[in-house]
Amino acid sequence: MTTFQEQEYSKKIDLNLWRRLFKYVIPYKKNLIRLTMVMVAVGGIDVIFPLMTRYAIDNFVLKGSFQGLWIFAAVYGLLVLAQATNVKLLALNAGSIETGVVYDIRREGFDNLQQLSFSYYDRTPVGWMMARMTSDVQRIGDTIAWGLVDMVWGFTMMVGIAVVMLTINVKLALISLSVVPLLAIVSVYFQQKILKAHRKVRKINSRITGAFNEGIMGAKTTKTLVREKENLMEFKELTLDMFNSSVKAAIYSAVYLPLVVTLGSIGTGLAMWYGGKAVMLESISYGTLVLFISYTIQFFEPVRDLARIFSEFQSAQASAERIMSLIDTKPEITDTPEVLEKYGDVFQPKKENWPEIKGNITFKNVSFSYKDGEKVLENFNLDVKAGQSIALVGETGSGKSTIVNLLCRFYEPVSGEILIDGVNYKERSQAWLQSNLGYVLQTPHLFSGTVKDNIRYGRLDASNEDIINAAKMVNAHDFIMKLENGYDTEVGEGGSRLSTGEKQLISFARAILADPRIFVLDEATSSVDTETEKIIQDAIQKVLKGRTSFIIAHRLSTIRSADRILVISDGKIIEDGNHAKLMREKGYYYKLYTNQFMEEQEKEILGKTNI
Repeated sequence: MTTFQEQEYSKKIDLNLWRRLFKYVIPYKKNLIRLTMVMVAVGGIDVIFPLMTRYAIDNFVLKGSFQGLWIFAAVYGLLVLAQATNVKLLALNAGSIETGVVYDIRREGFDNLQQLSFSYYDRTPVGWMMARMTSDVQRIGDTIAWGLVDMVWGFTMMVGIAVVMLTINVKLALISLSVVPLLAIVSVYFQQKILKAHRKVRKINSRITGAFNEGIMGAKTTKTLVREKENLMEFKELTLDMFNSSVKAAIYSAVYLPLVVTLGSIGTGLAMWYGGKAVMLESISYGTLVLFISYTIQFFEPVRDLARIFSEFQSAQASAERIMSLIDTKPEITDTPEVLEKYGDVFQPKKENWPEIKGNITFKNVSFSYKDGEKVLENFNLDVKAGQSIALVGETGSGKSTIVNLLCRFYEPVSGEILIDGVNYKERSQAWLQSNLGYVLQTPHLFSGTVKDNIRYGRLDASNEDIINAAKMVNAHDFIMKLENGYDTEVGEGGSRLSTGEKQLISFARAILADPRIFVLDEATSSVDTETEKIIQDAIQKVLKGRTSFIIAHRLSTIRSADRILVISDGKIIEDGNHAKLMREKGYYYKLYTNQFMEEQEKEILGKTNI
């Protein structure tokens, strides 16, 4: 399970947060205006219906007269027709607002995710991000659109009813509405409790989503380690916590809403008690009593709805806090305004100003430590000439990956400089550098789609001929042509329909298609069989020719032809030279290579013996 710690939120209703959210409604202000007008009309007509009932009782029922009944029926029919039209219009406009707001928030969130630094993805679970971009955003859209519908209708109803009641009989109106102040006190108390409970529910929901993601992504590991029972128990603990928190939130809502109903019933009872005496004293008509009873019931109906909406807004704020925290997250690595002005960014690159990269790279007194305080490099120095291939060898945690991550500017030095062609790479844009990088990982990632789509991902304007040439360069063309539909074969989610070696060759083709000047290979052959390794090794020789390259390798047989082999220990270079030189020196590299060679020979002999 992930140990990611989510930000805590302790504020009450945050009006500034909701003001920020309502900026997403501005593009749909025409729909908003129409929706508001429609809901005012709906509330106004709902106020008129009891007046129509009062007129019918006093003029038709009590008098036993049918005079003017047809006109009354026609007016009543027109009001029903108008209300039906209003309901259709409110559904259309509220639906447009909801869909648009959800789309815009997700787009802005996704845009920000594209710009965030590598470190953000290192420490943030995928499930957390997925929960923000799916369920949390949808809750916000629902609340803004449909909550607005009920709020405008409710306030219109309440104001309209209060005005009519006070106009007809002030005393009876004040008696009927005497429970409203108590209702306000109850609402303030419960809104704090409900908000706190919903925040906890949303937080646990994020953890559950993260657990789902880890469970699916790690299914093979779970099977091989027979961890199903333990995983189920851990997941049960999370879901039990979610259940208990959800029940607590539901209890607060369940207690709050009946209190509102009870207070509303008291208001109705007061109207019947005082109004009934007034009818007996003939100070008001029977129709007026029915009107007041109807109004007290109707008045507290929107109050109940507003109480429900208020509860939903509490829950939605918990979602809003989290999605806005994602949108507000700033990249840890940014270009200066001067650099952006000259070279642009990943969305609007100014390629006409980009200098050509030759490939000379210098680490000058570079120190680096992660945020948890772990120091990896200290006063690290390295000078690489254009076109050189540099192999990095060392134990896990020695600093190999940190060196290439700093080179790629996924992280930046705490102190010191990294120069590319003699210029501090901070004086150029990230887009300029990373557009000239080819990065092939130990576990290649392919996207759903065809082989052709995945290779073209390296350069979207590439022609089919360019794609085929790139595949041929990395020895991938032959196996691609043997696939069911050649370059149009679907690779499956994450490349699941291909072997690791085939995915690796496609990722090589994708990287080389962009024609990068700097190549990074991170354990690129460690997960493939010997035969595929030879194919990839041959591809590497062709691909890296004339390019500056950094190779992190576990199998030392794959780096014998590197121009320089750097043995890294505790963030320092302890040996530097080509394969022949280091073997002559009989140091760390010699021992490592000899031991590995003997192990491979032993495996080969044992393999032949078993045949």
